[in-house]
Amino acid sequence: MKVLYSLLIGLIFTAYLEAQPMDSLSNKPLRWKSMIAPASLITTGLLVIDEDEFISRTHILEERNENAIFFNRHIDDYLQYTPAAAVFGLNALGVKGKNTIVEETILLVKSELLMSAIVYTLKQTTNIQRPDSSTYNSFPSGHTAQAFVAATFLHKEYGHKSVWYSIGAYGAATTVGCMRVLGNRHWLSDVFVGAGVGILSTELVYATHTYKWSKRKIKLTGLPTYNQGAYGIYLSLAL
Repeated sequence: MKVLYSLLIGLIFTAYLEAQPMDSLSNKPLRWKSMIAPASLITTGLLVIDEDEFISRTHILEERNENAIFFNRHIDDYLQYTPAAAVFGLNALGVKGKNTIVEETILLVKSELLMSAIVYTLKQTTNIQRPDSSTYNSFPSGHTAQAFVAATFLHKEYGHKSVWYSIGAYGAATTVGCMRVLGNRHWLSDVFVGAGVGILSTELVYATHTYKWSKRKIKLTGLPTYNQGAYGIYLSLAL
């Protein structure tokens, strides 16, 4: 499994930490340096799809089957959300991030929506079979994309406080990617592109998010309703 671990941990984990310095949320244009990591990951994933002599996804699958044929863990189902949960946990403990809790929530929701749209579109259009032959929605890895959205979210909010927040976040995300391959649920190419999509989605949202929702007064009004024998509540949200 040496090849698998060196590629996943070495490239996915190291690429982003070296890609950009921390910057604050503002309406500055997107910095090209923030695109180095996702572009590198996505490009690598696309190259790995082909059965190249340098690295073959089939070779990785064969190596996995030789060394981890009985690997069956579901920790990745939960670990993918851990970095995002950590942001709100830190807020609850009084450790404030770069933005308010309202702003953080909006940023995360927007990142999740963008990532989900990209992943769903690619899964439907590529129609690639999973290595375990279960379904035809392997590319890219949704778990890995989710994990790297969450990791980048934690990195953007707390990376300026300590590099260990970023290391922990991307370490967890990389673990998810490794487990998706070890669990025979994804090809190596799926994981690389999923990681790139996750980082890219969050970076784009942070670069384009300029509207401060936390400064607006939100009013929620509820009124009882009755219609043809059924009672209900009418909700009005004023932004």
